[in-house]
Amino acid sequence: MAEVQQDNKKETVIKSENVKPASRGGFKPRKNMRSGEERDEKGEEYEQRIVDIARVTRVMAGGKRMRFRACVAVGNKNGKIGIGLAKGADVTGAVNKAVNKAKKNFIDVPIYNDSIPHDLHFKYGAAKILIKPARKGRGIIAGGAARIVFELAGVKNVTSKILGTNNKVNNVKCLIKALDSLKKVEAKKVVKEAK
Repeated sequence: MAEVQQDNKKETVIKSENVKPASRGGFKPRKNMRSGEERDEKGEEYEQRIVDIARVTRVMAGGKRMRFRACVAVGNKNGKIGIGLAKGADVTGAVNKAVNKAKKNFIDVPIYNDSIPHDLHFKYGAAKILIKPARKGRGIIAGGAARIVFELAGVKNVTSKILGTNNKVNNVKCLIKALDSLKKVEAKKVVKEAK
């Protein structure tokens, strides 16, 4: 409880140690504002990148209602990636909702020699994507939305080509489904036999 003391028409509020400040509750991750990285409760760092922001309108009785749609990719650059798509009254609200959705549906990407285990041709709706592993030092050869996903997933060497639609949201969804369908490959163990 807080005690109030009055000294010559001045009020001084003294807070006792057992009173906690009012908060909205729940866990709020620490955020590095400069790089867009967040620390989760497990201590993992997640980086978020905005893939697409669009202004969408809905015709209502009495006029049009404008909202913002944000597509955000969140990853830890170590094989975990998720995407979120959300709408909000303003851009920051839409981005925050999208980040929360992305954190709820992470996938694990199998990484083999800083690349993917095998090549893949994937189709999702009108989006088609071709992904091929690349040798070390080649880098990420991918266009726009695909590059963001590969960087956040931690794939350092890969070649890809978007063949279908130009819609960023559908291309990212296609790429996430493709990465989820990759087969896990373990490194071959060399067995030496005694002669």
